[in-house]
Amino acid sequence: MGGADEITLTGLRVFGHHGVYDEERRVGQDFVVDVTLRLDTRAAAATDDVADTVHYGELAEQIAAIVGGEPVDLLETLAARIADQVLTSELVDSVRVTVHKPYAPIALSFTDVAVTIERARRPR
Repeated sequence: MGGADEITLTGLRVFGHHGVYDEERRVGQDFVVDVTLRLDTRAAAATDDVADTVHYGELAEQIAAIVGGEPVDLLETLAARIADQVLTSELVDSVRVTVHKPYAPIALSFTDVAVTIERARRPR
């Protein structure tokens, strides 16, 4: 991954209507998102100004809007949408996104299903 520093948001729980099956889309369920951003935080540390870093409260709201928004079939698609949004910040070099679906429709006992992706800013 890119920059030397990280900002991590773990366990963001958002209700959404994602899934392959009609019932999942109709009823909905909680999804849990973890994101780790790689960036250089030296400017923010020097200025002590939130404008020089990624505001994690705003980040959480952006992710919640995606998870609570337009339904998709796959966790892979949802994770990619989150990563794309995070990378719109010029400050972020790369991001790791994990989307958990703890109530996935699996007929066996399990604790969690998750998809993790990593994306980096493309060179210009």
